[in-house]
Amino acid sequence: MSWDFSTEPEFETKLEWIREFVREEVEPLEVLFPGCEFLPLNDERRKIVDPLKQQVRDKGLWAPHLGPELGGQGFGAVKLTLINEILGRSPWAPIVFGTQAPDTGNAEIIARFGTQEQKDRYLSRLLSGEIFSCFSMTEPQGGADPRVFTTRAVRDGDEWVISGRKYFSSNASVASFFIVVAITDPDVPVHTGASTFLIPAGTEGLVLEANHHLVGADPHEPGHSLVHYNDVRVPADALLGEPGQGFLILQTRLAGGRLHHAMRSIGMAQRAVEIMSRRAKSRFTQGSLLADKQLVQEFVADSYTELIPFRLTVLHAAWLIDQGDERGARAEIAACKILASQVLKSIALRAIQVHGALGLTDQLPLVNVLLGGIALGLADGPTEAHKVNLARMLLKGYEAEEGDWPSEMLDVRRAAARDKYGDLVDL
Repeated sequence: MSWDFSTEPEFETKLEWIREFVREEVEPLEVLFPGCEFLPLNDERRKIVDPLKQQVRDKGLWAPHLGPELGGQGFGAVKLTLINEILGRSPWAPIVFGTQAPDTGNAEIIARFGTQEQKDRYLSRLLSGEIFSCFSMTEPQGGADPRVFTTRAVRDGDEWVISGRKYFSSNASVASFFIVVAITDPDVPVHTGASTFLIPAGTEGLVLEANHHLVGADPHEPGHSLVHYNDVRVPADALLGEPGQGFLILQTRLAGGRLHHAMRSIGMAQRAVEIMSRRAKSRFTQGSLLADKQLVQEFVADSYTELIPFRLTVLHAAWLIDQGDERGARAEIAACKILASQVLKSIALRAIQVHGALGLTDQLPLVNVLLGGIALGLADGPTEAHKVNLARMLLKGYEAEEGDWPSEMLDVRRAAARDKYGDLVDL
């Protein structure tokens, strides 16, 4: 089977437009409105951002992660990768193109599991970029292990009553609605006992008890909240999907989100490599350019040889999805999630080192790239959990050796060769 990541010339033209548009029109927003990507647009930001969004719509590039029936373009995963790696260069680009996390994943699960009423109420405004949303899953006592979740949803007549606390609920402070994972049947395993609910912001009993920011984050950013669901009452039709489908919905959302994060990470890493390379060609010290020093050359070469395999792994995962092999892509997606954090951190550290003290300041985006890599090692499941999961998937394809010795041991292979060809040759 051949793997094909090629695209038609018409799409290449779109990619060229996106590159120039992001570089010339979107990247300046980083210094005009730092950390304001997820804040509701005020009049000043709206005057600039809304026309940029309209240009994207006019080019047929709005919400590229969704199919045409949902207002997207139906590009498929490979083309989406090629788009997202460009958008990953700037924190404002996903906003301008309507493909920002966590709203992309939230939109996908509402589109897949929501009723028509839920789609009308939440999805259309989310897709248009009018509102933001919050996925509320992690709890103070655990995030990677849903078996320890204690947030409960109990049916009371025509309502559900939700009680518990959720932590690191990103964008909760600006969200118009929340998607909450709660246990509805504690007597069965979590993969059949959890359910998912849609809760409008401002619902009585929904309290933001604290709002924390990542180290180095701009103070304007919405942050990550500790949310108390204090006997929150919602109507029965607030249930997303069926009772007990929470884990299925959770996995559906996280799988796509992990791949989208990896796609954007390619662009972040590429930008760091470019910044490092330009500095190496410009900085003269100790009798020569940095670019002429072998250790700096090693930095550039190592960064390239990490970035290219990572990019190809993401493209291969996307290609498998385009072929309809979502199950086969699971191992690739896990690998992408692991590599995204590792590659971003190592490339960012090299780029910072090449710039010296300047690399650690807020004058360059390199520390943000480093922190992004660290965050990706925890968001949507820690790297360690993904390594364990990946290893389990890979090991399922192997059987234990027969006997006491490895089958590749030379003596064992000789014995097998004698059994096969002993009557034909003198062994």
